[in-house]
Amino acid sequence: MTIPTTLADWLSPDRTALLVYDMQVGIARQVPGAEETSRRIADIIAAARGAGMRIAFCRHLSLPKSWMGLFATRMAMAWQRTDDPDDVKPWFLRGSDAVQIIPELQPQEQDFVFDKLGMSAFEGTPLELAVRDAGLSALAICGIAMEIGIEPTCRHAADLGIVPILIEDACGYGDADAARRSVDSLRFMGDTILSNTQEFLSAVARPK
Repeated sequence: MTIPTTLADWLSPDRTALLVYDMQVGIARQVPGAEETSRRIADIIAAARGAGMRIAFCRHLSLPKSWMGLFATRMAMAWQRTDDPDDVKPWFLRGSDAVQIIPELQPQEQDFVFDKLGMSAFEGTPLELAVRDAGLSALAICGIAMEIGIEPTCRHAADLGIVPILIEDACGYGDADAARRSVDSLRFMGDTILSNTQEFLSAVARPK
């Protein structure tokens, strides 16, 4: 068995796909610095396309209020800073503008776009099946937000035996300290490969 030793080896399109996490209108507009994050991700997507890498986009959905039970209502109350369940509003209903991928990063016909209710991009979604069926062993990850859903996605990938490759500076965040703790924890654990935008661009441009 040969273990890849360089980022360029890992980013071979027959080994790794790119996941763009929750870069949707209703989330990007809440996050400071989202414009810079989206510019970096646009460069990453262009490079991945040029290298023939598969690209997936996940989007966060809300349940209709009639389907929101104890957990969903409690979480919405926490996020919306209210103590009254009647005040809760489902922000990310299917078909709403808030769910759409931002215009700068519009998926193309060949891209895989899927929706989720939880924080991990794997939980309750077809992502694992798609990755395994394509014969891939790793997933490069960028998007928003590091401390909310990207860290859980990295951990879930690792638990499934799929190597997460975190493009750190192409991940937005709502809380800088929490995002830093997420990265430090992933670095300590050692099962996530940490990289940045320039390293990604250089690696995918390098002849394999």
